[in-house]
Amino acid sequence: MAPSLITPSRAKRKKPTIGFVNLGCSKNQVDSEVMLGTLVAGGFQLTGDARAAEVVIINTCGFIEEAKQESINSIIEHGRLKKSGSCRVLIAAGCLAQRYQGELLKELPELDGVVGTGEFGRIADICRSLLAPKARQQRLWLGQPPYLYDADTPRVRLGTPHSAYLKIAEGCNRNCAFCAIPIMRGKQRSRPIESIVAEAKRLAKEGVKELNLISQDTINYGVDLGLKQGLTALLRELVTVDDVRWIRPFYLYPQQVTEELLDLYAGEARITKYLDMPLQHISDGMLKRMHRLGDRKHLTTLVERIRAKIPGVFFRTAFIVGFPGETDAHFEELKQFVLDMEFDRVAVFLYSDEEGTSAVNLDRKVDQAVMEERRNELLALQESISESKNREYLGRTIDVLVDGVSEESDRLLEARHQGLAPEIDGVVYCERGVAKPGDFISVTVTDVAGYDLIAQPVGQADKPHTSSASPALLMPKKTGAGYR
Repeated sequence: MAPSLITPSRAKRKKPTIGFVNLGCSKNQVDSEVMLGTLVAGGFQLTGDARAAEVVIINTCGFIEEAKQESINSIIEHGRLKKSGSCRVLIAAGCLAQRYQGELLKELPELDGVVGTGEFGRIADICRSLLAPKARQQRLWLGQPPYLYDADTPRVRLGTPHSAYLKIAEGCNRNCAFCAIPIMRGKQRSRPIESIVAEAKRLAKEGVKELNLISQDTINYGVDLGLKQGLTALLRELVTVDDVRWIRPFYLYPQQVTEELLDLYAGEARITKYLDMPLQHISDGMLKRMHRLGDRKHLTTLVERIRAKIPGVFFRTAFIVGFPGETDAHFEELKQFVLDMEFDRVAVFLYSDEEGTSAVNLDRKVDQAVMEERRNELLALQESISESKNREYLGRTIDVLVDGVSEESDRLLEARHQGLAPEIDGVVYCERGVAKPGDFISVTVTDVAGYDLIAQPVGQADKPHTSSASPALLMPKKTGAGYR
């Protein structure tokens, strides 16, 4: 559980207290940080003790079935605090709220309000209205288009002070058959380059050394603004921001990957040699049914092209198993592709019917047990590949970013090299010494433990930095799942 913010004395506690639960992906996390910043600016007091909160907000995830169920369970769990705690108002916000709106209010009477993805900027006003003495009926807040914050929007960041997610766009223009993102998030809306760079500079002044760029379709950044090669233009500006050492774009769709972009990745030291590109499948028949652009030949050539342009690139991808019509032959083709390509990391998701998507109406559904068997088989295959690729680090000296003391042992630090993204790719364990969170140190890799590395520090840490960012906070952070 993350540490709570300092709570003022009872004599001074006049501000309404807010408890917050963040579910889902990194894009949801940024939404939560924006809501938290807006609440603090609006005069609310944050607390990590759910029982002491007058208002509890659940930022929900609604991408796939297991994420939706996690969100619903969290609402029910925290709804009990109306009897056992101080909770007067319970709010569901975010993707599930946007998608199911009135259904949530009807099926979950403990809810007082539902706040869609277009209303995050009004969260403080919404909480005040629901706390008003006469406000006892359920209410719904929905707005279009989806909310898109700017450089001046307050944020209370979650997680480590030296690493931050930076949302560069909202929504998606793709038409993938399995995906409900456009339903919940709308069409793509990109932030201007100037706004993103201004926020990056502010984050750098707060001590951020790693910027993780996120959106629903990062490769398509700026198209709605009339930009050609918008991501390349944005990265060229971001690499000029002082004190930021790593810039890592996420969610590159496997189209529109230009030579200019790859040249920038290869030649700019601040852009991590890390590609996050969900391919979803490799069978031509499956890709066509999924409404994914390209085919096996294109995707294979693209991966080879990226590796040739960016030597040593760390390649992460994701696949869906059990999409309607996936046969044993299709799955065997996918397995062989994973064996042949030897990706560094692979995420595997089970297909689920999502209301409003075109895949719901497709025939030849795959049995749940078959889907789970295929996922387990593919993950076992990839685990062996990942461990083998990790062994290539043995004896090498590499630079790592220290995240903090390990949960496994207070004698160890957890760190990451540039091919390990926060929370999803594994860590580098090393002996605890003078290094502090946010320091870059050199280590020599001595052993491999599955997806993780074990290393020995070989030099002194950089001079420790100071940070004005708030500590990680509030109720235990949970993560949902999503296809992206």
